[in-house]
Amino acid sequence: MSAGWGKIRAKEILSPINGTLISGDQETVLAGISTDSRTTRHGDLFWALRGERYDGHDFVPKAIEQGAAGIVAQRDRLETERIEGPLVISVDDTLEALGDLAAWWRGRHDLKVVAITGSSGKTTTKEMVSSILNIGNMTLKNQGNFNNLIGLPLTLLKLNGDYKRAVLEMGMNRPGEISRLTEIADPDVGVILNVGMAHLEGLSDLDGVAKAKTELIKKISSKGLVILNGDDEPLMKRASTFLKQKMTFGLGQGNDVRAANINNDGPEGIRFDLLYRDNCWPVRVRVPGIHNLTNALAAAAVGFSLNEPPENIREGLGAFSGIKGRFEVASIAEGIILVDDTYNSNPSSLGAALDAVISIVNKGGRLIVGLGEMMELGDATIHAHREAGQKVAETGACSFFAMGEHAREMINSAQIAGMPADHLKVMETHDEMVKEITDKMREGDLILLKGSRKMGLEKVVEGLRRITHSAKSRAQRAEA
Repeated sequence: MSAGWGKIRAKEILSPINGTLISGDQETVLAGISTDSRTTRHGDLFWALRGERYDGHDFVPKAIEQGAAGIVAQRDRLETERIEGPLVISVDDTLEALGDLAAWWRGRHDLKVVAITGSSGKTTTKEMVSSILNIGNMTLKNQGNFNNLIGLPLTLLKLNGDYKRAVLEMGMNRPGEISRLTEIADPDVGVILNVGMAHLEGLSDLDGVAKAKTELIKKISSKGLVILNGDDEPLMKRASTFLKQKMTFGLGQGNDVRAANINNDGPEGIRFDLLYRDNCWPVRVRVPGIHNLTNALAAAAVGFSLNEPPENIREGLGAFSGIKGRFEVASIAEGIILVDDTYNSNPSSLGAALDAVISIVNKGGRLIVGLGEMMELGDATIHAHREAGQKVAETGACSFFAMGEHAREMINSAQIAGMPADHLKVMETHDEMVKEITDKMREGDLILLKGSRKMGLEKVVEGLRRITHSAKSRAQRAEA
């Protein structure tokens, strides 16, 4: 049964969230759910979540002032403090209750749900899948980084009767999160893109990552389908222990969905033949890199699993043009290409990015690399940064600049691997990296910038664009 906010009454959500009505009218109609007092609308139910830096309970008065119809609060806070509102519902844990509410809300809507996880490529694949499914089906998807135990439930709570598909990215940094997200989303199709060195701080090693990612397989319904990267050995080894319906994608011959006759068009993307069940369709994706070809195969597999017409799959993949900060390719000056991959970084995604840029450097051109530190790698941190420096050297890059606490590990490793010392430098600030790259770059060069989110290397991207734009404007004025 489809449902919409503005019709749901407070009493209807009490059982799904194991809530107790402390005060107020259980017949109160709820306009929606809000977790941010700054954006709470009149009639919303304010959900007081506890975070690392803020506690939503402290903002209850602000939410009521904004017009909230009531609040959901934790029982322990209600027992120790005077928290009031026109409607007050208590629960043991507001985060768990939010997930329970989203699971209930998802169950009230008739649609197909796709859940996507993996160490890298989640957002790109989600956008590719959405591009396919949106052709003929109104499709809901997570926005930004709404892929965790708060963001995914809030995404599901946006469902209404118009949506026929939902594509949900699922992130995690500790065991149990994918399991809980799968419980909430109850996906019809689950996708695991890869298993790599990411979030090792909470998972110890690669096998720990594989175990955490395959929680999706364990928790998905017996009627659900799991789509797996058949070329990923650690993933397939773990997945083999689960008796669930499976489909594979990848470049290997044994995969259900694969590519043939691959043509690299450099910065313009990749052309290939898409193969499935003895059928073949020519496809072009407008983003470069073999890692994006793999993402496209995963997206195509989702399309096939939901019986999307092949022409929709081709059209959807062809329409996808990339995402800001995720291997975004742009010309910033005459003959100079900038690859902005600054949204995040881990050893797996960095390796894929370095492999990709080698294939799109202009003939006779040079590669300049600027890297920021990779976070949440635990005991593997030093080894991973040394390996990163070695990989940069192996690309044949002409210059390498690094920022962060472990920048020196990357630079030293690159020098040991053969890069000249005068082509390497640790950067203290974003402005310094902008200046060094600007001084070194010339026509024909390709610049790769990549780092973990906290490193903020998008500031270097902005600085390079600003400088090259100013130089271009001065040249145009001089010609005039």
